[in-house]
Amino acid sequence: MRANGMTLFTFGYEGLSIGAFISRLKAAGVRTVFDIRQLPLSRKKGFSKTAFGIALHDAGIVYAHLPIFGCPRPIRDRYKVDQNWKAYEKAFDAYLGEQSDAVAELARLAAKTTACLVCFEADFRLCHRSLVARATARVGGPRVTHLTAKKEIVELTTRAAA
Repeated sequence: MRANGMTLFTFGYEGLSIGAFISRLKAAGVRTVFDIRQLPLSRKKGFSKTAFGIALHDAGIVYAHLPIFGCPRPIRDRYKVDQNWKAYEKAFDAYLGEQSDAVAELARLAAKTTACLVCFEADFRLCHRSLVARATARVGGPRVTHLTAKKEIVELTTRAAA
């Protein structure tokens, strides 16, 4: 059963300052950020785990790090070499298939708040966060909408199983 009226956003911070990123989250009504980077470190000021959590808290947004949804190193390393997104998707989807309890829990949590899955890449089409969001939607989680710096893109291909 799909969570009525709720949205699970995704957003990447690439190219944005912490202030611009948080302003965009607030404009979208995000109340909870799920950081799905396996290692929440960043060379970009304000986006490493502790500083990021504090900045979000100060903005009234709850922060949670969910490393189980980060991409395993062997999949990341292979993608760095071959740049084959289809192979990456297949491998990461297989990994997510092994995390069914965690995906179901994420769907349950996301249905209780306006949440956003956060990672680095600006283009959601080439980021694992879109795969996590789709997996969540498939088990009845909220509808998926991808944030960019200026717009919202509703995911049209996700449907919960009947």
